[in-house]
Amino acid sequence: MVTEPRGAGVRLTALAKRFGTVTAVQPLDLDVAPGELAVLVGPSGCGKTTVLRMIAGLEDPSAGAVAIGGRDVTGVEPADRDIAMVFQNYALYPHMTVAENLAFGLRMRRMPRSEIAARVARAAEVLGLEALLDRRPAQLSGGQRQRVALGRATVREPRVFLFDEPLSNLDAKLRAEMRQEIAGLHRRLGVTMIFVTHDQVEAMTLGQRIAVLRDGQLQQFAPPLDVYREPANLFVAQFIGTPGINTIAGMVGSTKQAGQRGREEGRGGFRCAALQVDVAGGIREGPAVLAVRPEDVGLVDGADPGADCVADVERMEPLGNEILVHVRRDPDLHWVVRARPDASVRTGERVGLRLEQARVHLFDPDSGSRL
Repeated sequence: MVTEPRGAGVRLTALAKRFGTVTAVQPLDLDVAPGELAVLVGPSGCGKTTVLRMIAGLEDPSAGAVAIGGRDVTGVEPADRDIAMVFQNYALYPHMTVAENLAFGLRMRRMPRSEIAARVARAAEVLGLEALLDRRPAQLSGGQRQRVALGRATVREPRVFLFDEPLSNLDAKLRAEMRQEIAGLHRRLGVTMIFVTHDQVEAMTLGQRIAVLRDGQLQQFAPPLDVYREPANLFVAQFIGTPGINTIAGMVGSTKQAGQRGREEGRGGFRCAALQVDVAGGIREGPAVLAVRPEDVGLVDGADPGADCVADVERMEPLGNEILVHVRRDPDLHWVVRARPDASVRTGERVGLRLEQARVHLFDPDSGSRL
């Protein structure tokens, strides 16, 4: 059952944080809609956890404002912000049972016993904890502990959940299971969730929108597929996607002579020593970086006149449902091609590469901005 959104919107206005002479978060504007599941993603040290802690009130901003549900909470104590936070290390009390851990925060708020019991029972049912209520954290698996941490946040019935890399201590199978748990919890509760991770697979699979950060600056905030297919800059293109996007440096300019795939003299194109590709009109001439996803490069016969370039198969990674084919054309081109599992290619073979031209991206080599 999908619940109507009842979470509070979160708006960050020129939010910044400095630690002495170090700027951890540069002025940041971000608007998370009520009931949305937004993910902050980026490499270690990019400022995403600092942003989350400022939303929670655990860190005072150096500048800017935080509003939750339209209310400015910049100077408000964490307990009065109507938020609940789930941490990476679970933060469970080891001497308490699961039931006692779930109820602890409610008891501190002097809530009636009957209401505490009802909320604990609801959370236990939603998260499948009924059989674990009498156990202590040491008797639980990592995934069970994380469900208890989720349950402790759920019983608060907050309008905003904040997650600080909660799955990083779990193995791959449990991470996938817990992603489903959190996505299901979001659908059932209809509350606003802001999730911090350095794992772009988590970001892509969980977020309704993802905010990519780098060096404390917001690079892009958009739905996952938009970020993947239309990256705002070269950093986003390279950070999002597994395996990574293929890149090569070259020049955008007029094609001087007729070439492969019916190119005509005078048409705009990207060219370098390894390949030449037609590009859409209106792109300024000069140095550029071409980028293309592994699934947007096709393998053809090395003698095929329709190939954009030829390269040698260096190695192959069979993954069952696909093969990652690593190709090289010295000295500049070392790419990965995502191919069907029955692709008839061999290590050492010379193959042709055909780019899906509608999926080719061009970036400025200095600023990284999209051309």
